Amino acid sequence: MGLFDRLRHELIDIIEWLDDSHHSLVWRFPRYKNEIKNGAQLIVRPGQMAVLVKGGEIADVYGPGHYELTTENMPVLSTLMGWKYGFESPFKAEVYFVSTRQITDLKWGTPNPIMLRDPEFGPIRIRAFGTYSLQATDPKALLQEIVGTDDDFRSEEITDLLRSMIISAFSQTLGELQIAALDMASRYHEIAAKVREHVVEQIDDEYGLDCPQLVLVNISLPEEVEKALDTRTSMGVIGDMGRYQQFQMGNALTDAASNPSGGGASEGMGLGMGMAMANQMMGGMMNAGNAGGHGAAAPPPPPPAGWHIAVNGQTQGPFSIAQVTSGIASGEVTRETMVWSAGMQGWSAAATVPALANLFASQTPPPPPPPAS
Repeated sequence: MGLFDRLRHELIDIIEWLDDSHHSLVWRFPRYKNEIKNGAQLIVRPGQMAVLVKGGEIADVYGPGHYELTTENMPVLSTLMGWKYGFESPFKAEVYFVSTRQITDLKWGTPNPIMLRDPEFGPIRIRAFGTYSLQATDPKALLQEIVGTDDDFRSEEITDLLRSMIISAFSQTLGELQIAALDMASRYHEIAAKVREHVVEQIDDEYGLDCPQLVLVNISLPEEVEKALDTRTSMGVIGDMGRYQQFQMGNALTDAASNPSGGGASEGMGLGMGMAMANQMMGGMMNAGNAGGHGAAAPPPPPPAGWHIAVNGQTQGPFSIAQVTSGIASGEVTRETMVWSAGMQGWSAAATVPALANLFASQTPPPPPPPAS
């Protein structure tokens, strides 16, 4: 090999892109005055494509592989340069590497709530967020429509545009599918697939990009709506509200009776709640009896007399006769309990009041049995 051949061999370039950024979509190979030597070695690795640009026109495109740049494998550039019989001198061209692998760690979300007309709740606002991936599929369209002369085009430069497209497609999809808010969680996959379809329609031919994956992670309702739903769920779990209130009153009575340090306040509370429960139960029985009858409803009875009861030196009441009856049955009102009602001259023991004396009849102990014969 002669001296000239050895020098020419030493001038051969190696054109390649070692990408470790994971976010670069397009990278321009740096060349002094864009000069490429004859026979330069072009190395395109898996997940890449190389594009030669001459005078603002896209020439040849190369997929993964190892190429020696000659007129035989640069047909478009050779035509643009007017080479008919080969070339020996360096030529000027720009080499762009395009990453065709997926960029997977991209996120999207609704910066502002989206208004939705729900068939059950009416107009409501929802928010959503998720992830998506991006991939270059047409290097020519990508260079012509977006990259231009950028020497290092990264995914961050187009994510704002893609997020806007995804949010617009998400709103459009909700309008098309007409899914109730409570049913959205079971149809995330369907919603995401429809959103991705709308996005791909906008970016595939126009920008040379694809969105291989789009995931809907969560759709959330306003905080006040979620609280209302929690309350509604709790009411559904409780079921019969009347029976639940009776159960709560019974628990309160038990707690008050088992608290010896409560004094007059706890006793008064237990008496009041017990009598209220009895009054509620008697009212329910009366309503049930009226509902089972026929004809016009009976007129309301006159208001009952109010009874005041002395508990540890404090006046409790007024209580209805039904509440007093409940108190006698539970042992909270005894024969010696002092009571007073309108028309009485003063406080008297409950057993001495004619209106209440007969209520203690059931508490009279039975006489002793007769002697054995």
